[in-house]
Amino acid sequence: MCSVMVINMGLKSIRCIIFDSKGHKLSSAAVAINTAINDKCVEQVPEEWWKKAELVMKRAFHEFKRDRIDYITVTASASCLVCTDREGVPLGSALMISDKRAEKETELIRAMPEFQAVYKQTGLDVSVSLMLPKILWIKRNKPELFEKAAWFLTPNDYLISKLCGRYVTDYLNAVKYHYDPEQKEYPVMLLEKLGIPLSSLPDVLDIGSKAGSLKSSLAKRLGINADAKVIVTSYDAICSFIGSGVSEEGEASDVSGTVTVFRTLSRKKDIKDSTRIYRLPFYQEHASIVGGSNNLGGGLIEWVKQCYYQKEEYPYEIMEKEAGESDIGARGLVFLPYLLGERAPLWDDNARGVFFGLERMHTRKDMTRAVFESTGFIDLDIIEATREAGVDVQSIRLSGGLTRVNLISQIKADILNREIMVLSEFETTASGAAMLALIGQGIYGDIKQAALRFARIRMIIKPNQESHEKYLHMYQLYKDTYQTVKDLYVRRMHALEQIRDNRAVQIENL
Repeated sequence: MCSVMVINMGLKSIRCIIFDSKGHKLSSAAVAINTAINDKCVEQVPEEWWKKAELVMKRAFHEFKRDRIDYITVTASASCLVCTDREGVPLGSALMISDKRAEKETELIRAMPEFQAVYKQTGLDVSVSLMLPKILWIKRNKPELFEKAAWFLTPNDYLISKLCGRYVTDYLNAVKYHYDPEQKEYPVMLLEKLGIPLSSLPDVLDIGSKAGSLKSSLAKRLGINADAKVIVTSYDAICSFIGSGVSEEGEASDVSGTVTVFRTLSRKKDIKDSTRIYRLPFYQEHASIVGGSNNLGGGLIEWVKQCYYQKEEYPYEIMEKEAGESDIGARGLVFLPYLLGERAPLWDDNARGVFFGLERMHTRKDMTRAVFESTGFIDLDIIEATREAGVDVQSIRLSGGLTRVNLISQIKADILNREIMVLSEFETTASGAAMLALIGQGIYGDIKQAALRFARIRMIIKPNQESHEKYLHMYQLYKDTYQTVKDLYVRRMHALEQIRDNRAVQIENL
């Protein structure tokens, strides 16, 4: 029986988990990652990633208590920019996916005829969260760094290079650079116009293929066998989708870690193009992955804890108890959960959090309940955008840290009016990466076969129809509130430009 070591780097921690080929978790280790953030800047330090990656790999392998690792793979957040020199040494902090400094560069690219040709070919619009605007921002604002940069990488690519010395990526990560997966090429004409060397982007490999073997010096340092194969899988949202075990038309997954990732599998040929959600090709299954990620999911609960429950010995248990003591609709209180702006389906970088309807009678119980309910409204918003693209969501597989809060799972079932299948393994990002590595290396034939081992269902939650009908009123109010304040977000940003300082604030997590 073979083993797979997965390095899983989220936005607030880096973990190493070792699975066997039957889906059993054999060992794990995790440490927190620091983030520097102000209103537009969201940065992390790549050297910290690697230092802590070595630490968790060593700990997990020590706990593993076996002689060898067969495969090692990496899954991390997409659309985060790491600039390195020719030897792979980072030249500064990484611009994370929620970093919004490239707004002007986004508009410049959108106006270029070269981009319009790319957009027509790929159907992917440009946004501040993607890679080319970030690279262009570096060129325009940090020209000395740009001149020194030999590689523009995602966290996946950077960590793989540290493991085996190759600068490679998978086609779904490459899409974030506006790579065309059907033609198998980067947008050469656009890159020339932007002055970004094609040679500075990582080579694209098939998902599940071998990038190389573990560096001998690293293997010796960690005590791991040097013939362990380094396998390319994909970024965290894709891996979590795979790890959920979705394999049939209309099945969807909600993976709520720091962010919420909601995606559906479809084999339909007539899916409509959408500016609200992504449609990504998944060639291994002759299917499309339809949906998107927001900026905060479980991170909302961390924020509530920091604001209102820091002094509680058991904050999550108290949060759930108190939210349950409030009513459906949080006694008329609506929360817009856009603390870091929003990605799918709004794509509004200026949006921010709002409590609407706050009254003297409201307490932290109601505010917590409103935040809990917003996690269901996030999903319903994406389901509506998915339906507009011609894909129906029939059932939902739920995983991620938020599944530890049973009330949130029930709230989601009621809001969505769909059966929720809660998975036994909440770390589906890591298990999905392991599945893709094993499928790519021929251990399993397809996702369905691998899912029988890896994606076990812990419980099924059925919706309450009466509660659903009540939630629909609050959902409409949620949507109307956003539309009402949308223009005010822009005015707020203009006001802040007059008064803000640009000091980054170190925070506990996202």
